[in-house]
This record gives sequence, structure tokens and C-alpha cells, in this order.
Amino acid sequence: MVYYCLMTFAWTTSFLSDSSMLNAPWPPCQLPRGDRGFLRYLLAATALVRPVWAAAWPPRGAPGYNGPGLLIPRRSLLPGLALAACRRRRGTGFPGYALIASPEARAVAAVDLTTFSLVGHIQVPAPPAGLIAHPARPTPWALSPASGSLYELDLRRLIASRRLHVARAAIGMRLAPDAGSLWVLCRDPWQLVRVEVVGLHRSARISLPGEPLDFDLSSDGRWAAISLASPASVLFVDLQTGHVGRPFDFERRAGVVRFRSDGRVVLVGNADQAALSILEVPGGALVVHLPLAMRPERFCFKSDGGQLFLTGSGADAVAIVYPYRTEVAETVLAGRAPAEMAVSTSPDYLFVASPTGGDVSILEIETRRVIALAPVGEGAGGIVVTPDNQYALVLNERSGTLAVIRIAAIVARRARVAPLFTVVPVGPRPTALAVCRL
Repeated sequence: MVYYCLMTFAWTTSFLSDSSMLNAPWPPCQLPRGDRGFLRYLLAATALVRPVWAAAWPPRGAPGYNGPGLLIPRRSLLPGLALAACRRRRGTGFPGYALIASPEARAVAAVDLTTFSLVGHIQVPAPPAGLIAHPARPTPWALSPASGSLYELDLRRLIASRRLHVARAAIGMRLAPDAGSLWVLCRDPWQLVRVEVVGLHRSARISLPGEPLDFDLSSDGRWAAISLASPASVLFVDLQTGHVGRPFDFERRAGVVRFRSDGRVVLVGNADQAALSILEVPGGALVVHLPLAMRPERFCFKSDGGQLFLTGSGADAVAIVYPYRTEVAETVLAGRAPAEMAVSTSPDYLFVASPTGGDVSILEIETRRVIALAPVGEGAGGIVVTPDNQYALVLNERSGTLAVIRIAAIVARRARVAPLFTVVPVGPRPTALAVCRL
């Protein structure tokens, strides 16, 4: 890289002195494709500087030449220009907090993403295991499944400002698409409960005919899809009327359920087979069973909803599914026992955590190849990309830390090692992660 910087410096010197050099081959064109981005700014900077340079210091004999004037050699200014062009753009922090749930400490850690430092811990009476942040307001919520309690967190005072006992035991929660309510799936009793975010109070209870496992909400907020353990089936709930449809038995044990982005079909991970089932909404008719290389235990959609990435036990790989074509596109190797995933946009990357391998595999979605590995230590867990797509945040459950990867620093190289931006201690055995904008 230093060699190419020096070559570019020599070319720039000749170009500023002789405009005929404009037709000469530019050294960065000889760089591998992944490294040209470092020097692209140099060409634009040279094109902008040349007219100013010629006006301030016209060549000897040219119109407007009045002698040497300020005796600053031209070539003495060029090293700074060349080095500035070779530098990457400096990142800025994200105006918000990363929130990390630690059930063992019965607390939620708050990390300032402008300084990347631990601000403090928010103590809650019961072990938190789920986190959701409001997309437009600095209001996050923590769920304690063991006690069935929901907590609203005050980030300024670092306290749990409100508490609502939803049920005796809960499974998970989701924020409605309009961000006006939370839906909580309860294990004891078998219910789906709506909680209004303003005032944090219950506004609806919907009883279920069996033991629930997982659920999801459609993008228009009308339907909820729920997988049941007993009987093994999937049912749909009309959230506007509260009507519960009959359970659909599709001859498989249902696990994770997720709606397609248009809400017209639901994707069901088979809990007992390496397959993905697609059902129509709300009729429940089976569209297709897609065979996979692994049991689909973790789902991650591309930002536009056009691709679904799956990981699970059975293969050290990621399955790529086209939900609109209802077909499996490809299965890509991605580390040892890949688990949690997250996606970024501009660039489109897929981050895949490997708890046993101790790293995060970074796949370029367009080419479907691993372009870099980020070593984060054994126990890599949840991954979240900040809303501005500057950073990927990775939990390490064993070391109790939050690893930060600066996305702009990821470069496809032969070594394929993506450096960590920083590591922040957050507390013992963190399990859940969310980002809240301030």
C-alpha cells in the first residue's frame, strides 16, 4: 500500500507541473479492486486543486506571472495531499445508547455510542432477557420472562421508571409497526397481550388454544402468527378484531415463525427437520416445504425483505432463501457453528457470529462470499447494526463485553481480518442487545 501511495505522489507531482500527464496511466488503476477506494479521493482532489494552483502560481512566462511571489515550493505541499487522500474517512459516534441485558446481574447496561464508554447499569427487580427500543423516542423496554414483568427504562436517570406485571411467565415481545403498542406473548397463562406504550397499561388480552412457542407481527399490524407446541401447529390472530383462527397442522413441528415483508405468507422453521415451510395468510394453506442443510433456528432478513438468511444446528453454513420466489438460492459456509446474524446497508453486509469459533464472519451479500473475519473471542452472541450503518455491535457472553466493528474499516484483503474498533465491558453474561436513539 505504501508503494502505491508513493507512486501516486510521484504521478500527482508530474500532473500539477505538466497537464500532459493527464493522459498518463494513473497508478491506482493498477491496484486490486478492493484497495482502490483508499486513493479515489486523490483524483478528485487533484482536479480541484489544479485550477487554484495555476491561478495562484502561474508558470513562468504565462499571462499573470509576476515573479516567484511567495517562495513555497510546490512539491513541498504534495506529501500532505497524497497522505490525506490515502486516509480513510474518520467515523462519528452514533447519538444513542447500546442497551445490554444481563440476567445474572439483574440489570441493563447502557453504553454511550458517541464515546463508546459504559455510562452505568439500570437495576431491575427480575432478570431481564428481552429488549426493545422505540424507533423515534428515547424510550426502551425490558422484559423479564421469568416473572412476566415489563419495565420502561429512563435513560437520563438510569432507572426503571415504570413496571407492568403482564403475566406469570412470558416468552417474548414485539413492537407494533405503528410503534404505539407492545405485544407480549405469555406462557402462563396462554395469552397474547397488548400493552399501550403511553402509560404502559394493558389494553387487550387474547386467549390462545395451546402452549405458544414464538410469534411475529405482519408489516401492516393486522395479523399475528403464533407457533404452538401443543398441539404442534400454527395459528393466525386478527389483531383488529381479536379473532383467533383455528390451528393449522402442516405435519411438521413448528418453531420460529416470521412474516414475509408483504404479510401475505408466513415462513415457519421446522423444529424437528431441516426444512422451511411456507404458509398462506390467513388461510394457512401450505405453499411449499423447502429442504435445508440445517434446522432453521435463527432468521435474518435483508433490509428490503428480498432475501432471508438462516442458521441452525446441522451445518456450518448460512442458507440463503428467496421468500418471494419460494426457493433456496444458495448455502454458504460461514465459520464454525454460525448463530446470530445482522445485516447492514450501504454496503450490504451480513454479519454472522460464531460462538465456538470466536469470530464474526462478514459476508458481502451481492457476491455471497466471506470477505473478512472479526475476532471477538469465544461466546459471540447477539449482533446489532446501528441505524446509521456505521457500527456492528457484538455481544460476548463469556467475557461480558461489547465488541464494536467499524463497518467503513472493513476491506476485502488476503488476510481477511477486520480490526475491532473497541471493546467495552458491560457485565456478566449479557444475553440481549438493542440500540436506542437519544
